Amino acid sequence: MGTESGLSTVLNGLSGIREWQEDCYRRLHSSPELSHHEYATADEIVKRLEQTSFEVHAGVGGTGVVGVLRNGDGPAVLLRADMDALPVREATRLPYASAVTTTDDDGAEVPVMHACGHDVHVTCLLGAAQLLSDGAHEWSGTVVLVFQPAEETGDGARTMLDDRLAELVGDVDVAFAQHVLPMPAGYVGTKEGPVLSAADSMRITVYGRGGHGSMPQATIDPVVIAAMIVVRLQTVVSRETPPTEPAVLTVGRIASGSKSNIIPDQAVIELNVRTYSPAVRTAVLDAIRRIVVAECQGSGSPKDPDFELFDRFPPTVNDADVTARITEAFTAHFGDSAGPLPLQTASEDFSDIPTALAVPYSYWGIGGIDPDVYRAAEEAGRVSADIPVNHSATFAPVIQPTLDTGTRALVVATLTWLGRHDD
Repeated sequence: MGTESGLSTVLNGLSGIREWQEDCYRRLHSSPELSHHEYATADEIVKRLEQTSFEVHAGVGGTGVVGVLRNGDGPAVLLRADMDALPVREATRLPYASAVTTTDDDGAEVPVMHACGHDVHVTCLLGAAQLLSDGAHEWSGTVVLVFQPAEETGDGARTMLDDRLAELVGDVDVAFAQHVLPMPAGYVGTKEGPVLSAADSMRITVYGRGGHGSMPQATIDPVVIAAMIVVRLQTVVSRETPPTEPAVLTVGRIASGSKSNIIPDQAVIELNVRTYSPAVRTAVLDAIRRIVVAECQGSGSPKDPDFELFDRFPPTVNDADVTARITEAFTAHFGDSAGPLPLQTASEDFSDIPTALAVPYSYWGIGGIDPDVYRAAEEAGRVSADIPVNHSATFAPVIQPTLDTGTRALVVATLTWLGRHDD
């Protein structure tokens, strides 16, 4: 492990990079790009990394960027940041707010916003890269940077893995990632074991027999079938999963018909499932299929329903030993600003990378909300009402101390593993 003096020496460079980091963040925030289209973001990353000692590989998995700094003997640490933005119209009124619109993959004109904080992640990792490069005399080993596209669509990590990521990074001993969350800025939260849920979206098409709305006896109404399915699905979590095992099942979309007096031929239901264990994940998905098939059969549907799984994310399960070591390091460095991270119902594809590389990992959270604003909302019992969450049009992490905290956390985690053997 690196010495505390070595860590302090590396972090002493933070004041020298703060100005360009903040400028970089504003540029990224005002110029967001959708999943698999992060071309300008990747260019910004490459240009910055080319000013360091990192070996740079661009275009991995389309727009992904990999940086590798081999600095003598020692372990190899992988640090990952995601890059993509969301089709959200920004409503923060910040001077650097996004006004970007673009055409999505379906040909629709959509607004674009960094509503999930990936611009924070990129900026912090670029800052950590600069500090680790400048302070390379204080540590020994290998640092691997992975700037990943398309986290929001759940396939960016796999796309990089399919395009030589393992070959580029070589043997890795541990992997880290972080996410800015609606917690007070300056706070760093860790959690052993499950931290993010698995996610599965399902599109279900149920079939009926259409006809005139005035003659329902001559039809089989798929709208009624869909309505009954939605009601029955509410019992899956409440009656078929253990109360000690968290799970969420949300029906987000129902589409059917074209006119009030026409009974349609089919209805489409789209739903989303969040689970934390393989057993519960399988049980919930199986229950959905059983209920849908039964309702269709019970209504005399002329055709079996269709099921399509999409936007699937793996669970994020932090290694206990790695996370305990990280927690100890964060507590020593951040003091009372380090603490537990609550179980999150969000999902992410970071774990695909360490799973494919067969290495342990830890994923932590950093706060991004003005501490005074958060404290006032907490005292008023209005955190849920007053504090914007990720994916909100008003989600806007305060620049500082968010960037400093995220940069420090990455450096602290890295140097917990990498240190000169004669220290």
